[in-house]
Amino acid sequence: MEQDMGWMNSPHSMGTTIIAVQYKDGVILGADSRTTTGVYVANRASDKITQLTDNVYICRSGSAADSQIVSDYVRYFLHQHTIQLGRPATVKTAAKLVRELSYQNKSYLEAGLIVAGWDKYEGGSVYGIPLGGTLLRLPFTAGGSGSTYLYGFLDQAWKDGLTKEEAEELVVKTVSLAIARDGGSGGVVRTVIINSEGVKRNFYAGDALPTWYEEIAPGISPLESLLSGPAPMVDTR
Repeated sequence: MEQDMGWMNSPHSMGTTIIAVQYKDGVILGADSRTTTGVYVANRASDKITQLTDNVYICRSGSAADSQIVSDYVRYFLHQHTIQLGRPATVKTAAKLVRELSYQNKSYLEAGLIVAGWDKYEGGSVYGIPLGGTLLRLPFTAGGSGSTYLYGFLDQAWKDGLTKEEAEELVVKTVSLAIARDGGSGGVVRTVIINSEGVKRNFYAGDALPTWYEEIAPGISPLESLLSGPAPMVDTR
């Protein structure tokens, strides 16, 4: 019987976990690093957090090709915008450009995106642009296949006025939880911290992440118990 190898020709997909969290001085973006082609892991160390301007970054999920081309177009438009106005583009401007491209091409694109950054007008801000081109400003948002496991945890764990350390710990913990449950998420965790002082990237190796389950002590399985036969009768008289 001939094996179906159609999955080998599947488009690269970042079946992914991405997240951005606003804290009191800025924002923190996070993502795993697994890129898949069908059921095959095409890249285990991809970078899904892309720079748009000095102060604005975008998290990409969905089709790798679609999210990359949107990022490239928006980066070009923002560069022209900065030259014409003589000042850096705001986070809102970047998010609206991403929304416009996503909405106008919603029948063709498969890309869920998060735009986040810092500017002197609004401080740190996070915008979610899911499939279809809706634009939502949120204190935190997650995307990709792993996000379905996360919103209950985030609703409970996020609080207003997080410090930078608390926010980064939350981002790393959230992505680690998704990696433990979602087959489309894996690899390492990357974070980007953006505030008035600039941008800092951090990296967390996969073998250093928590697994979020307790090991079960080895024991005799029910099948082994049946195969070994009934326990011998002991005369207690």
